[in-house]
Amino acid sequence: MTEHSELSGLAGELRAAKVPRRGALIGVGALLVILTNAIMFILPPLLPVIQAQYGLTTVSATMWIFTLLTLGGGAGYILLPRLADVSGDRNASVFASGCLTVGALIPAVGDSYPALLIGSAIMGFGTAAQLLPLGFLRRNLAGEGIVTAVRVLVIATGVGIVVGMIGGGVIVENLSLRTFFCILAAAFAATTIVSFVVIPHSPPAESVGRIGVLGTVWMIAWVAAVLLTLTQGLVWGNAAVIPLIAGVVGGVLWVRVERRSSVAVFDVAMLKSPLVTAASLSVALFGAVNAAFLLLLSTYSQVIPAYLPSKDAYGLGRTALQTGWLMVPFAVMFVVGGKVVDRLVAKGRGASVLVMGALLTAAGLGWLALAHDRPWHYLVGAGVIGLGCSMGYAAGFSIAQMAVSEEKAGMAAGVVGTAMAIGIAFGSALITGVLSASVVPVPGTDIEVAAESLYGTGYWISVGLAMLIVVAVLISRVRNGRRVPAAAS
Repeated sequence: MTEHSELSGLAGELRAAKVPRRGALIGVGALLVILTNAIMFILPPLLPVIQAQYGLTTVSATMWIFTLLTLGGGAGYILLPRLADVSGDRNASVFASGCLTVGALIPAVGDSYPALLIGSAIMGFGTAAQLLPLGFLRRNLAGEGIVTAVRVLVIATGVGIVVGMIGGGVIVENLSLRTFFCILAAAFAATTIVSFVVIPHSPPAESVGRIGVLGTVWMIAWVAAVLLTLTQGLVWGNAAVIPLIAGVVGGVLWVRVERRSSVAVFDVAMLKSPLVTAASLSVALFGAVNAAFLLLLSTYSQVIPAYLPSKDAYGLGRTALQTGWLMVPFAVMFVVGGKVVDRLVAKGRGASVLVMGALLTAAGLGWLALAHDRPWHYLVGAGVIGLGCSMGYAAGFSIAQMAVSEEKAGMAAGVVGTAMAIGIAFGSALITGVLSASVVPVPGTDIEVAAESLYGTGYWISVGLAMLIVVAVLISRVRNGRRVPAAAS
């Protein structure tokens, strides 16, 4: 009996020795989220520089860089979290970080427009690594794994957004594109090594199953068709209806087939859990609102009033770097929001948090609809919107995580992450369309900017998107008639 106890104790010590230090694991998770979000938001300030350096004659050619980044991200959101469930957290994280490294290295070495397009697609796929900490933190941190994982995701996302926007401004003013991509490749290579060293290999449970290749490829195809329509719709005009129809029809058929599949990409039963579908839709709308706000802020603040006719003059005349600093309150309140609501969500108050987040976001957008011609207007609005969005993201991702066992944490993250990617693309496309409805030519150039009145319109449309979240949650609550179950401690 004593010998058995000693052996059991030794086995326990060996298991404990394999568990990584909490701080190191959280640090790697935060690093992945910050870097991947920074990539997505470092690009807008760089687009004019890219257009000039590579001699691109049209804006649409420049936007293909962002389009491929988005399409790659859509594929990654579907595949990478599920790969973590099936193949292990370390393997998925190292693979994703490796994709980011290769994606940055290609334009650094090639230094050409085609190389940049290829690198953007590969980096876009790797940016889905931001969802992986939801799985490996939950699986390796005892007790409040879900709360910690979601908190890291939300807080690091806010930091990554501002790092990206400020970093883009710094690069525009001080570095060449080639130097930037060299630095980026080195940073991702270091992240790959750290991921391999710190993140433990977690063999998949037998209940997880395997990745259904046909269903996964099919889903990537129809999601890509929808994203392609959203990002290129204005350029293609009526022709954009073709990929849109293909995407919608493909999605409907995919859902019907997946319901009967033994190797479904996503567990349909999870989507039937209380509030999960509403939470996914809410995160998509929060993503749309987030993208809309960033686009409206970035474009208005960088318009130089002196360059426009006096009757049409508007803008703050700020540089890309100065525009990034306007986003600091957004990041600060993202941190606050993530910490304030995680306990409420863990206790099953996710629906209330989604509604509170939506109302705060709508209030911040409504403020900017009325007042957006002074820097301090944006500082106030960014703080309120950042608080509301962080609450919404925290609640949405937590609700999905609490609906599944930890073996399927990646799958749950993939569902919500895919919804977020579509929402971000939709918000960007919608506001781009609004700002293109009426333009003002800049004298002496071929450049056109949006008419000032369209910014107020854009903000009010964004308020409407935020209020749709409230509607979606209320409908779900009425249909389910109960709250979301509390997370297991």
